[in-house]
Amino acid sequence: MARFGDGLALGPDLSSAAATAVEQALAPLSAAPDLVCVFVTGDDPDEIEAAAVAAERAAGPAVLLGCSASGVIGAGRGVEERGAVSAWAAVLPGARLDPFRLETLKADDRLVVVGMPEGQDDDVVGVLLADPYSFPVDAFVERSDEALPGLPLVGGLAEGSGPGAGIPGAAGHGEVRLFVGGDVYRDGAVGVVIGGPVTAATVVSQGARPIGPDMVVTKAEENVLYELAGVPALEKLEQIILGLPEEEQELAGRGLLIGVAMDEYADEHEHGDFLVRGVVGADTDSGAIAIGDVVDVGRTVRFQVRDAGAAEEDLAALLERFDLAPVEGALLFSCNGRGQAMFPDSDHDAKVLDRAFGPAGVGGFFAAGEIGPVSGRNHVHGFTASILAFGRADGAGDAR
Repeated sequence: MARFGDGLALGPDLSSAAATAVEQALAPLSAAPDLVCVFVTGDDPDEIEAAAVAAERAAGPAVLLGCSASGVIGAGRGVEERGAVSAWAAVLPGARLDPFRLETLKADDRLVVVGMPEGQDDDVVGVLLADPYSFPVDAFVERSDEALPGLPLVGGLAEGSGPGAGIPGAAGHGEVRLFVGGDVYRDGAVGVVIGGPVTAATVVSQGARPIGPDMVVTKAEENVLYELAGVPALEKLEQIILGLPEEEQELAGRGLLIGVAMDEYADEHEHGDFLVRGVVGADTDSGAIAIGDVVDVGRTVRFQVRDAGAAEEDLAALLERFDLAPVEGALLFSCNGRGQAMFPDSDHDAKVLDRAFGPAGVGGFFAAGEIGPVSGRNHVHGFTASILAFGRADGAGDAR
């Protein structure tokens, strides 16, 4: 008998699918579950709410957590843009589960997030699901280390479903559904903090391949880089691009990225050592380039490209050196751009985890942004696979 299980059910009747998926996830368990996660794709937000209610009934007294999404992952498969429900269930002996609901309040000229549980010494990891249209998820996650020092956050940004799901702006405010406990919400964020004797580990695969050399930022202001290694940033970029093979020049032309080294003192920077962000603009007059993050002078950066091959190699390489064995269960939050938009089918990331982890219960969804730690700090990512994996119950209770 197992401590983790997953289920997947398809069809237009989402309530029936939810009950079936939860039943599948519970079937292999050795005891009643402590946590059940449910993710729903469908055309009608009201039907998604009804599915959440049906899932809560099927889950019994377990803590229920979930959201709407443009696609779901379960039973070794990914399903996008059709009615489906995935469920994931976990038996966590002795664990403490603190479910929460986050709201944003206005205080003078700033926003304040309320609802996060008070931190405990034995906190291991937090799972966070957010509505990107109503909740300041980037600011909250980037500053989470101030309020929740040392607590890894893993999760994803939910989406409304139906036609246009997965296209930014197509399924907007009011279409997202978030579930926690027996309640369904249309805004904010929900999640659970897991503490106590739980063995867990996190990994974020950013799916990018470095090009060119490491460079030190020698002149910058906010998110604008003026000089790299003492050379105007745009000129340096052109030098690097011209030195690439033709196929990599084409990749750079389709979408250039930049990686910011998270550990300045590392002798070498490898997979997972960079926080990858987009290159969002360039100014030929000043020779500057703009990127999707603020970078200080003195930081080390390296340009990156992304394609299906790089994404597969990065995920496989990270999981190969994963130090939590055996993995008994995992939650997978995969970017909605990593499914059939990048790979031949929607199953890719689920299959990679299946090969790496073996017969582990794996559930999750295709997110509009993924949450996970890189080099010990929580960030919101794009085009990534963020994974929370659970090992045997005899660990000391830490997330790495």
